[in-house]
Amino acid sequence: MELKLPVYLDNNATTPMDPRVLEAMLPYFTEKFGNAASRNHSFGWVAEEAVDYAREQVAKLINADPKEIIFTSGATEADNLAIKGVYEMYASKGNHVITATTEHKAVLDTCKHIEKTGGQVTYLNVKEDGLIDLEELEKAITPKTILIAIMYGNNETGVVQPIREISKIARRHGVLFFTDATQAVGKIPVDVNADGIDLLAFSGHKMYGPKGVGALYVRRKNPRVKVTSQMDGGGHERGMRSGTLNVPAIVGFGKACELCMNEMESEAARLSKMRDRLENSLMELEETYVNGSTEHRLPHVSNISFKYVEGEGLMMGFNKNIALSSGSACTSASLEPSYVLKALGLGDDLAHSSLRFGLGRFTTDDQIDFTIDAIKSTVTKLREMSPLWEMFKEGVDINAIEWAHH
Repeated sequence: MELKLPVYLDNNATTPMDPRVLEAMLPYFTEKFGNAASRNHSFGWVAEEAVDYAREQVAKLINADPKEIIFTSGATEADNLAIKGVYEMYASKGNHVITATTEHKAVLDTCKHIEKTGGQVTYLNVKEDGLIDLEELEKAITPKTILIAIMYGNNETGVVQPIREISKIARRHGVLFFTDATQAVGKIPVDVNADGIDLLAFSGHKMYGPKGVGALYVRRKNPRVKVTSQMDGGGHERGMRSGTLNVPAIVGFGKACELCMNEMESEAARLSKMRDRLENSLMELEETYVNGSTEHRLPHVSNISFKYVEGEGLMMGFNKNIALSSGSACTSASLEPSYVLKALGLGDDLAHSSLRFGLGRFTTDDQIDFTIDAIKSTVTKLREMSPLWEMFKEGVDINAIEWAHH
């Protein structure tokens, strides 16, 4: 097999669609074009049947009941529906939500919206390894707390939170637990019952399915959870999310879930081995640091800082051949260092010099070899050009330097 360039290692941002997913979708664009809500002819029934089957495939992956799956346009919408929906539905019980500083913007910005409407939000800090402090979580709960929103696996570092411990705390205090599991579902075993999850969001395009489709799992019993709809109309999706269903995308999402279910175990083993090989090779460079817990993390993710090298510059060095994200470019075009890495306690210099490696189903060993060589030589080359590196090599304490301000 020849080496396929460019190498795509940005699978946390999006994944290529599996050809088997596309194959399942195609008929629903053409001859099977019915509206799943058209109940009085065969075109509608065919579409409805396809959606029902996909709902089963999606539910099975997280060990839910198909009736507990609400189809959305993606995880961002599912995050919004979960948090705003619970906030409105349980307003008589309280108005306090607990989340963490390292959540995805879709969760943080939704929480900010809730604060604007008079809600109270506690943002838990994380420890240096990226994990929340469970004692702090428990202390933050008040009689007014209605929801704990903590992500399953982090999109920048791959750090996996102690989900079962969090849900035990939530249950003990009669608080609902929502998790944005976009990066985790399909990569590691996620089981809403064993994990004690009340609401869970995920997306098709992070697991080799189509873009623009996702789901919110809403628990039906022990406890029965309800959310107010954020999108009103014909009462689709048990009244929680109106709008004509995107049948081809839902079919593809279902197929993607089935493939992940069947291949997750072998794929996790293959990717973690590859990821460790990449990481161990790059760690041979001096002043190189892995960000976040290496014990509790997703099998396909590594976030590494190369001190004295700017992440953006590093990417310019090989970006024709390797697709990666740098710690400063994740959410915007600004050169702000990543808020996730800052929350881990990294200084701007290390946060700016980080690269996120997200391996995937189509990543090959050859591509990893190529990446190791390209990054090692680029880091070395850039450091040789850096006056800071020269000072560091001469033993100057960089932190003690007084910079001249004009």
